[in-house]
Amino acid sequence: MSILIGVLVALAVLLLLGAAMSVRIVKQYENGVLFRLGRVVGERRPGLRLIIPFVDVLHRISLRIVTMPIQSQGIITRDNVSVDVSAVAYFKVVDAVKSVVAIENVHSAIDQIAQTTLRKVVGQHTLDETLSETDKINLDIQDILDVTTIEWGVQVTLVELKDIQLPDSMKRAMARQAEAEREKRAKIINAEGESLAAAALGDASDTMMAHPLALQLRNLQTLVELGVDKNTTVVFPAPLMSTIAELGAFLAREATAADRPEPQPPIPVPAPAAAGVNGTHVPGSMP
Repeated sequence: MSILIGVLVALAVLLLLGAAMSVRIVKQYENGVLFRLGRVVGERRPGLRLIIPFVDVLHRISLRIVTMPIQSQGIITRDNVSVDVSAVAYFKVVDAVKSVVAIENVHSAIDQIAQTTLRKVVGQHTLDETLSETDKINLDIQDILDVTTIEWGVQVTLVELKDIQLPDSMKRAMARQAEAEREKRAKIINAEGESLAAAALGDASDTMMAHPLALQLRNLQTLVELGVDKNTTVVFPAPLMSTIAELGAFLAREATAADRPEPQPPIPVPAPAAAGVNGTHVPGSMP
């Protein structure tokens, strides 16, 4: 009786072990690749899956996007400048069977090909293009990687240049270039301002020539502005001084005219006596 009980217990244990070994759980973000006696049977979707112990092998492959940093690479650009460039790549498995059958270690393979592709693409550009056309370089690297990785059941979704390290001498040269560029822009802006100011002054002078009173009002405004500052020296505008000189000359002419003697009126001469009527002699007249 005890032997029978021991056999039953052993069978129960074996059944429990077999059940545990035959049950597999595929998570929502995974796909299962089932091998039976070394051959691919097919894929298994997420959920509870049963396999035959010691006959079937289930590989669970993650379908989530993987972030893979690409370590810094010493690259010589097309214009012979040595730079260190690092990047980051994002990829995901789109074909679980190929990612298991076509290549042994897909993550290591993508890391290696990403480094070589980064070095090749950046080496085809100059330093200025590398710094200013990062979007184009990212797309070029992604396109080259996709051609190879799609055969491994992997799709590269994004590649981004993360850091570009320049030599110290190049940093100083670029700083001088940036400073010279800012000075050039400042001079151009200053020249444009002077040009606009000169044009505005020209328009104002034309208006004042057409309206002399406007010039006098401007002179008075200038005197008021000088008086506000409480200056000890007052500078008069040249047009105002000429006006004052003309006024002084006019007053001098008036004073000179007032000092001259007025001319006397001429003395009237008496007219000759007329002859009397009918030959009569008028006294005081000539015979």
